[in-house]
Amino acid sequence: MNLKALLRGDRDETLRFLAAPGWRYPGACVLVICGGSGLYGSTVGLWRSPEQAFYTAIKIPALILLTCAGNAFLNGVLAQLLGSALSFRQTWSAILLSFAAASLILGAFAPIALLVLYNTPALSAANALIGHSIMLVTHVFLIACAGVLGNQLLLRSLNFLNAPATARRVLFGWLAGNLLLGSQLAWVLRPFIGSPKLLVQFLRPDPLRGNFYEAVGRALVHLLFQQ
Repeated sequence: MNLKALLRGDRDETLRFLAAPGWRYPGACVLVICGGSGLYGSTVGLWRSPEQAFYTAIKIPALILLTCAGNAFLNGVLAQLLGSALSFRQTWSAILLSFAAASLILGAFAPIALLVLYNTPALSAANALIGHSIMLVTHVFLIACAGVLGNQLLLRSLNFLNAPATARRVLFGWLAGNLLLGSQLAWVLRPFIGSPKLLVQFLRPDPLRGNFYEAVGRALVHLLFQQ
């Protein structure tokens, strides 16, 4: 697998990747996802403690891979319903490739995250809540950037085998499904950064209580109707 050519969106290499039999190439993508997003994940939890950094280095790759696996069948069905020429296996491979690209970008962002961390109020500081907010906004921004770039590569891959309009429909369908499942999985796997007021934990004591959308709804009601 010519990873450099794949990340450039080279047509021949991408088509070779999608058509390759077996699981060698998808397996390589899984390793890249674990390495890149795991390295970045360690910078996410490091503000709270080294223990939280270790936990988050495990949970971010797990979040990505669980989202891929959980939506594998749905994404394959959506591709067929929306007129794509991709098979179920090609669908899985294309999505894995985009997540691998995003994970590599996240790994490259790790030094930036560490620089921000070095200049952020520490957990022991009087303004620790400000430090927590800075880290939260920083990581949301960096993860969003990596996600946008990964999906640009995914759209380019789709364009190689589909008409542009079909490629866009398939991409939006996949994004909707991945967002719905990924956001809920992130809720279950919390904490990632770690709250300054709570203990360091791999999972909260009640990970299945409530859901991401409920929490967002309560926050909106509070903002809109608070006295």
